[in-house]
Amino acid sequence: MNTSMDVVEIQNHLKKKQSERRFIHTIGVQYTSMCLAMKYSYDLKKAELAGLLHDCAKYLDADKLLKTCHKNNIEITQVEQKSPYLLHGKVGALFAKKKYGIDDEEILSAIRYHTTGKPDMTMLEKIVFVADYIEPSRNSAPNLEDLRKLSFENIDEAVYAILKQTLFYLKKKNQNIDQHTVVTCNFYRDLLGRKDDE
Repeated sequence: MNTSMDVVEIQNHLKKKQSERRFIHTIGVQYTSMCLAMKYSYDLKKAELAGLLHDCAKYLDADKLLKTCHKNNIEITQVEQKSPYLLHGKVGALFAKKKYGIDDEEILSAIRYHTTGKPDMTMLEKIVFVADYIEPSRNSAPNLEDLRKLSFENIDEAVYAILKQTLFYLKKKNQNIDQHTVVTCNFYRDLLGRKDDE
């Protein structure tokens, strides 16, 4: 795994690009990813970089996210066209590679799917997906205390609980739902044998 910048350089660069609130969240995901990596015996450095860079394109507005995708031949789904903020994961993976010199495909994939998830995620993908939801500065999601505890007991259960909660929230608010999230939720429901949740 190579990167052209060290962690402090990346932090300093992101601090200039992100709002104060977003940067606090970013650092929270960086350290929560490392804590989960310790728990699940995963590579700390990779978890740190993936967590740190997960929102590296979040500062872009909708128009710039769409333009960046068009310019770099990144596929845009109908839901992403309607809700371009969902593209920050895909554009983030591009930026991690081009701007920050990350060449590790697992790190890039963890950044790419940290919002929607995907079926059969790698441990790193699960770590960043969960860390994004439970990091210390998050305070609005329901059941956070239980989810934080669950995340350090069974990460698959935590992934499933977060997906269910996300889908419930989006349906309640009548917001666009990315099919990746639905398919991922179904995958983890089946994996955990929760037929009663269908």
